[in-house]
Amino acid sequence: MIARSVTTGLALLLAVSCTTAPPRAQPGKPPQAAGCTQPKPGAGPPPPETPTTIDVVEQAYQCILTAYYGAATLDHRTLLSAGFAALTRQLNRDGRDLPDATMPALTGDRQTDWAAFETVYRRLTDRLPDLREKLAVVTLEAIVAALDDNHARWTYGGGERPPGYYDGDQYGLGLKASLGRQATPGAALPPLFVTAITGGAAEAAGLRPGDVIASINGSPPFTGGTLTPAALAALYPRYPEADPVTLRLHRRDGDRRWSVRLKPGLFQPDPDTAQTVSGTVLDKTTAHVRLAGFAPDSADRVFKTVARLGTGKKLTGVVLDLRGNGGGSPEEATRLVSGFAHGKVTAYQCAADGACETMRTDDSVPLLNLPLVVLVDRACASACEHFSSAIKDHRVGPLVGTRTAGVISGPAQPYLLSNYTSLGFPSKHHLAPDREVIDRVGVAPDHHVPLTAADAAAGRDPALAKALTLLRAPA
Repeated sequence: MIARSVTTGLALLLAVSCTTAPPRAQPGKPPQAAGCTQPKPGAGPPPPETPTTIDVVEQAYQCILTAYYGAATLDHRTLLSAGFAALTRQLNRDGRDLPDATMPALTGDRQTDWAAFETVYRRLTDRLPDLREKLAVVTLEAIVAALDDNHARWTYGGGERPPGYYDGDQYGLGLKASLGRQATPGAALPPLFVTAITGGAAEAAGLRPGDVIASINGSPPFTGGTLTPAALAALYPRYPEADPVTLRLHRRDGDRRWSVRLKPGLFQPDPDTAQTVSGTVLDKTTAHVRLAGFAPDSADRVFKTVARLGTGKKLTGVVLDLRGNGGGSPEEATRLVSGFAHGKVTAYQCAADGACETMRTDDSVPLLNLPLVVLVDRACASACEHFSSAIKDHRVGPLVGTRTAGVISGPAQPYLLSNYTSLGFPSKHHLAPDREVIDRVGVAPDHHVPLTAADAAAGRDPALAKALTLLRAPA
C-alpha cells in the first residue's frame, strides 16, 4: 500500500452524508460501492485500507459531482483532463509511456465522458498491472487537486505513525518559518526566515530565529517574487516523507552564510511551543493568551486561562495571539467570539445557489467584559479567519499583525470511499459576517505590524508591543 496524504488545505472534517446514483453494472467489472458515505460517529476506526483502483477513482469523481458546493457549475472535463495528465506524467516518470495513452474526446456529458475515460484507463493499466495502483493514486490525487480548493483533500495511509512515536511527539525539521505551511504563493512576500526552533534537526544544527532561508534544496523559496510551493512543502515534511532537506542560510549577525542538511524525524517539542492554549500576564494586568488551533474545547480552555491569569488581580485587557493558528472547528471559533460579544452573526455557510446557513454567537457563554486585541499573521487560516473576520466586522477589538492566509473556502465534510480512504471537501462555502469573501483574500489587520528577520533575531515582538500600546491608550 502506498502511504501518502494529498492536502490542499487544512480543515476540520464535519458530519454529513452523501450518496451517488447506483453504479452501473458492467461485464467483467467488480461490484462498486453504492456511493460515498460519511463515517458513522462512534463506529470506531475503519478497517485497513485496500488498494486504490479505478472504481475508487470513479466513486470519488461521482461524489464530488454530487456533493461539492460548486458541483452544479463545475466542468467535469477539468477533473478528467487533470487526472489523465497526471497518469501520463507518471507513465513518463516510470519510463513506461504507451503510444495510445491519449486523452479520449469528451462530449460534455458527465457519465458518457467518464465511461470514455475509464475505457482508455483500463486498456492502459491492463498492460501495466505492476503500476495499476500507483496510476490510480496519482489520477485520484490530480482530480481532487483540480478543484483548486484549499479545503479539498484525499487522504490515505494517514493512520500511520512514525516508529517510536509517543503522545505529544512531533515530526518534521523542528522549525517554524515566517510563512506557514498554508501560505498563499501569490500573496507571500520575501524574505523567508526562521521564527522559532521547536526541536529536532533544526535545534541540533544550531539554527536560530532570524536566520534567513536563501534556498531550499538548491532552489530559492521565491521565483519572480512568487512563493514556490514545492520549496515550502519541503520545509514542512509530513510522515512518511523522510528525504533530507538542504537549507542555505544567512545570519546577519557576523554576516554568516552556510548550508545545513536536515533530516525529518520525530522529536519532543519545546513545551512552550507545543501547548494548544497557553497564557501569561504582561504589564501586570494584561492577559496574553496564545491559541495554536481551534481544537474541541479550545474556546473554554481560553476562558479558563483568562480566569486563571486574573486570579488575585484585576485584568484590564486580553491580547489573543492567533499567529500560526492553522484553524480547526468553526463551532469553536463561534464559541470563542461568544466570550467577547453576544447577538452577533459570526459567519454564513452558503450553497452554490446562494442559500446560506447563519452561524450566530452562543449567548449562554458568559462575556469576559475585557478589551480585546487579536494578533494575526499569514499562518492564521480557516477557523482562525472565521474568528478574526467576525471580531473585525463587529468591531469587537483591533487586529494587529499581517493579513491572514486566505485559506477558508468552507468547512470540509468527510466521505469514506470503498477502499476505506477519506475524501473531504466543502459542501458549503464561507462568507464573513458582512458577507464578504475571505477565501484567497484573507482578513486585513487594523494595524499592519509585520515581523522582520531582525526582530526575530533580536527577540523583539513588534505586534505584541503594539497590542499593549493599544490597550494602554485611553478609551
